[in-house]
Amino acid sequence: MGEKWIATSYGTLDGLEKVEADVVAPGSQQVVIDVKAVGMNPADAKGVINGQDASKLPAPIGYEVAGVVSAVGPDSELAVGDEVLAFRLSGGYATQVTVDDANVFAKPATLDWAAAANLLLAGATAAEMLNVAEATEGETILVHGASGAVGVSVLQQARRVGVKVIGTASEQNFGVVEEFGGTAVVYGDGLLERVRSLAPNGIVAALDCVGTDEAVDVSLALLDDAQKLVSIAAFGRAEQDGFVVIGGAMPASAAFRDGIRQHLVDLAAAGDLVVPVAKTFPFDDAREALELLVGGHPGGKLALVV
Repeated sequence: MGEKWIATSYGTLDGLEKVEADVVAPGSQQVVIDVKAVGMNPADAKGVINGQDASKLPAPIGYEVAGVVSAVGPDSELAVGDEVLAFRLSGGYATQVTVDDANVFAKPATLDWAAAANLLLAGATAAEMLNVAEATEGETILVHGASGAVGVSVLQQARRVGVKVIGTASEQNFGVVEEFGGTAVVYGDGLLERVRSLAPNGIVAALDCVGTDEAVDVSLALLDDAQKLVSIAAFGRAEQDGFVVIGGAMPASAAFRDGIRQHLVDLAAAGDLVVPVAKTFPFDDAREALELLVGGHPGGKLALVV
């Protein structure tokens, strides 16, 4: 018997409840993972706070974990004792999960449990943003929210292919942007002029990880083509202004992100992709951890440790 966190109601994090849960026996090409760490993402909290369909309650929470294989189903290529990470799954806030082999990857020795559990959602999102932007070596892009989890992964992946990044951040997070190869610029009044002074030859694309009107307005003022603005947050503005939004629930996004997972694991294993973790919480403190997450600016990824 394991435990899991579920949403019993929508609207606030008060709807979260920890319950006992039977572990489903693995079927063909499935495994059971004893979870060591649960990766935490803004989408986890949004699913609880913004949920609308009461027919889906109680609702599972969480999309990625890291742990040890404890049982294998028929035809699985994995073995009991394998250290792994898994994404994409439903209900990752659990002490044990049953997962399809296709969503399970060997844990890079370069990452601890908390970092491994947080590698793929942010990493795959960043990879897709760069893919859609189509920037090439020597070109410059603007990244809004460069010190956040997706932004930090963008910085690392862009640096590997020679794309220069100007990244917005608060002054206290300039060090994070610069550590991973970006040029930091403070957001707020005058951002447009500051970016122009840093990129006198212009930028070829803008990646928006924050969804503010400032991010959208500055990007559109800098770009000749609105389709070179790629956002994961400004869905309302996109319909109005004609730029690109992507999200894991969109079929094209899901297909790309699934296809890039092994590449990201390989990068991490080679030491070319790291995951800064700001804080870990005991599994029982999921509500407290999510409150920090939705409060913004946790300073890195958060994880629940079982």
